[in-house]
Amino acid sequence: MRSLKIEDLSILLVEPSSTQLKVIIKHLKEEGIANIEGADSGDSALTILSDYKPDLIISSMYLPDMTAAEMIFKIKANDELSDVPFMLISSETRISALDPIRQAGVVAILPKPFDHDNLRRALRSTIEFIEPEELALDNYAIEALRVLVVDDSSMARKHIVRVLNNMGITQITTANDGKAAAELFQETGEAFDLIVTDYNMPEMDGRELVSHIRNDRQNTFIPILMVTSESNETRLDQVQQAGVSAICDKPFEPQNVKEILFRVLNG
Repeated sequence: MRSLKIEDLSILLVEPSSTQLKVIIKHLKEEGIANIEGADSGDSALTILSDYKPDLIISSMYLPDMTAAEMIFKIKANDELSDVPFMLISSETRISALDPIRQAGVVAILPKPFDHDNLRRALRSTIEFIEPEELALDNYAIEALRVLVVDDSSMARKHIVRVLNNMGITQITTANDGKAAAELFQETGEAFDLIVTDYNMPEMDGRELVSHIRNDRQNTFIPILMVTSESNETRLDQVQQAGVSAICDKPFEPQNVKEILFRVLNG
């Protein structure tokens, strides 16, 4: 039973527009959240963070002095702040602009204007991230589950590993691309119970890795979860055809992942 509730969250809200700031604060207060600190730039947010560690950072994409991507990279580089959940609220739709945010490991990306139900879901995802509940499986002892995480982004790997750790999964090996993962898979004698892989990677991408495991290695039974920001339907169809067990969007939402893992591991 969780002790932390949505209304207990302390939030740093980074928004240069005073009008947008008031709108977002209104929505947060409707959820019962009263502990909200405001900042109008990246530097002012970083100054606040040097003395105050919130439960959640919410930011718009474009700040007067930096982008949200640049700010989150600075935050993730600080060991004291790297585990603070981050949420983006932006009207930006370009994949090239949003992908660095997704890769950094955020709890949610909401559009402007955002749907209140989506905000509530994102806040619940934050609670799940801060105060997780262990995944319960019928066919596996969670502490014995062996997982290979494959992603070329070190921040994305760390985020995925943390989410899995929060579920009680601790036996995790990482690889920074598909080629390294394929080599690990062979060297260990295929001693993994689950593979969690990104799609877009150098050397060997996620689809090629899935195809290698299913066809070249003739391993049809190991569950493979694809975690990706890819939106091209043709490419996703190719991944499905290659033999992936499930596809999960980035941001890597803990509750969604937990439901997928329960389904693929208990199947």
